[in-house]
Amino acid sequence: MSKQVMELRFDDVTMEQAVAAAMAAIRSGTRCRVVTPNAEFGLMARRDAHFREVINSSQLVLPDGIGVIHASRIVRRPIAERVGGCDFAQALCAAMAQEGRSLFLLGAKPGVAEKAAANLEKSYPGLRIAGTRDGYFKDDADAIAPVNASGADAVFVCLGAPKQELFMARHDGVLRPPVLVGLGGTLDVLAGLVPRAPAFFQKAGLEWFYRLCREPKRIGRMARLPLYLLNAVCWKDKGEKNDAR
Repeated sequence: MSKQVMELRFDDVTMEQAVAAAMAAIRSGTRCRVVTPNAEFGLMARRDAHFREVINSSQLVLPDGIGVIHASRIVRRPIAERVGGCDFAQALCAAMAQEGRSLFLLGAKPGVAEKAAANLEKSYPGLRIAGTRDGYFKDDADAIAPVNASGADAVFVCLGAPKQELFMARHDGVLRPPVLVGLGGTLDVLAGLVPRAPAFFQKAGLEWFYRLCREPKRIGRMARLPLYLLNAVCWKDKGEKNDAR
């Protein structure tokens, strides 16, 4: 089931359902473009119609961020569960490993994808890394060629938003792997360069606070969360006024 939260459509699914959908696409060879919008995406989508269309036309739109969950409740279209991009990536790797599927890692700084690949192969025996490519390319063809040559079942596209979403949409008919997943800085986490928040912070929806404590310079980005929620309040109030007319 889909839920409209302001300008963006989200799939109201559990982690298990999201992984099952991606695996079904891998088995059938059907395109499944996965995006993981958070509050920052929501604000970008408000002012960028093309980016909004790219998100809403994706086959799987996962609510990545507690801000999306709170906003969905404010506009009275509650999404039951946060499905974080990094968690989804790891869950999908586990499912792919069980079937001996292959994965291509695209993005991050030189050397990061290789570290992430080594960690993933160690953590998920049976998962095959089809190839890697850093995100520092000027011509998209330099990334498309190795991805298509790899024969991968899925690609983690970690170029940062909105670049990764636009890249996946622009080359939707050219990239051969059936599943494309936009995952921002996830490769840095999988490579062990950026630590995840402890379980308590993740379960409490305070992963953003943990990251802010570790990186105070992110305060500007974190300020977008309350702005996004304020937008949700205004959206709800506007809708209620229109309904009352």
